[in-house]
Amino acid sequence: MPDIDPIKNAPDISFIDNKTPAEIEAEMIADYERYMTEASGKEIKLERASPHRGVLISAAAQIFQALNYVDRAGKQNLLKYSYGGFLENLGLLKGVTRNPATAAVATIRFTISAPRTSATGIPAGTRVATADSIYFATDAYAEIPAGGSTVEVTATCTETGATGNGIAVGEINTIVDPAPYIASATNISATNGGADQESDADLAERIFNAPSGYSTAGPKDAYEYLAKQYNAAIGDVIATSDAEAGRVDIVFIMADGSTPDGTTIAGLKGYLSSDELRPMTDTLTVAAPTEVTYTIELTYYINRSDSAQAVAIQNAVKQAVADYIKWQRTIGRDINPSELTAAIMRAGAKRVDITAPTYAAVNGTSVAALSGEASLTYGGLEDD
Repeated sequence: MPDIDPIKNAPDISFIDNKTPAEIEAEMIADYERYMTEASGKEIKLERASPHRGVLISAAAQIFQALNYVDRAGKQNLLKYSYGGFLENLGLLKGVTRNPATAAVATIRFTISAPRTSATGIPAGTRVATADSIYFATDAYAEIPAGGSTVEVTATCTETGATGNGIAVGEINTIVDPAPYIASATNISATNGGADQESDADLAERIFNAPSGYSTAGPKDAYEYLAKQYNAAIGDVIATSDAEAGRVDIVFIMADGSTPDGTTIAGLKGYLSSDELRPMTDTLTVAAPTEVTYTIELTYYINRSDSAQAVAIQNAVKQAVADYIKWQRTIGRDINPSELTAAIMRAGAKRVDITAPTYAAVNGTSVAALSGEASLTYGGLEDD
């Protein structure tokens, strides 16, 4: 999609010409002295302890606050500065509204105690929970046909936000609302799709990119824009096309870096395939990107002169590695150990020996994926 950097790098604007409290005080005192000098016919200078000077300084503080309100009011009309409700109103001018919080989804398999000669119904809204009381409710009525033993149905977390994400297969297994003849229920897919209310930064990016969606789908930017509009939990999106074949391929990952599940993939494909969005000539595919795996194995050292901060630096290195893993999880971004080295050095390490990863190219529809846990070895203190 179009890069939002032009907005971030736009010149800073002041609607009050960067006026400071000191400048306002000086102007008010100068105006007072000039007026009183003209009115009295003799030179008037306000001493530091003058009550009149105190009054003017107090008034200057309130005037400066009022000017700040003026400055803020002007800036809320600019995408670079706007936030909260101001940003939402700015978005309305381009037909963009803030995405609400969404709930995670999963596919639940219900199993009957024994096959029956008639269908066994499972009401919509039947709840199944995890051991730590995260509830999922079925989205629609489902039934196990006569002679059958199982049925699969999508279910949505009863809480919005990222709370329901990342629950592994089999962990949603406690039936909260028993249904006759149903012996067990369990999720057969990991959960994802939950997202908190769209942040100001993400909303500002969509407002900036909104013109890409004016033609509905078709152009690359439009497909990528509309994919993010579908669900706030969707992160990086890449659209490619074989124009001669009329085929459009969409790959995406979730905002938290996780791989989308089948339910989210199907939902996005259905949304983009609607007659109002997809050109009739496009054949659309939606999938998770191919993953290029890498490992992290390294040893780092700290300057002996920094021994007093050794524990803090070790914690900072751990956070730097976590941030690198998140940074690396971008579709088409090459696996770059130089970035990892730089991050660890910024965290305070003296030096770092990286065994893995090694540099590897990642094509435009693939994404790097960490295999296993990062192996970080602290090599100890070294002389400067």
